[in-house]
Amino acid sequence: MPDNSIRLQPATPDVAEAVHDALVRSREHMQPWDPDRPADFFTVRAQAERLASPDVRRWHLVDGDVIAGEFTLSTIILGAFRSATLGYWIDVGYTRRGLATRGVQQVCQAARDEMGLHRVEASTIVANAASQGVLRKSGFEQIGTAPRYLHVGGEWQDCHLFQRILHDEALPGL
Repeated sequence: MPDNSIRLQPATPDVAEAVHDALVRSREHMQPWDPDRPADFFTVRAQAERLASPDVRRWHLVDGDVIAGEFTLSTIILGAFRSATLGYWIDVGYTRRGLATRGVQQVCQAARDEMGLHRVEASTIVANAASQGVLRKSGFEQIGTAPRYLHVGGEWQDCHLFQRILHDEALPGL
């Protein structure tokens, strides 16, 4: 299917099996960048539970019945801070098509327009140049490097920290 048929939509628990399939299919591809996961993470049940969590906003890139990627906003803080942490992954069969960049841009637009956020932050392992490129193309700027920030591959990894300021308008009522 052409990439213009792939759409971003809010995630729901009823697609847990398709998410599971994408994660299993992409497990080796994502392993160098993904946090260490317990074995039961790669089950349909675990994905259904994860997708049902009210603490994280999720979207999926959908290509027919296939989940081509997932985007999350977590650690959502409102009030004067109005910020969230972005995460994302793309199915191994859908990489290098610009889908991550397109998805990040759409999620940032939703963060601003639907959630009223001011800022989105993200981090990448220092060696993950592809993800850093996605963030830069999507308007993020690197704001630092955090030593031993994320446990991946059995050891603590240094990560580059990024942020995107979504707007500078004053917030009513604050």
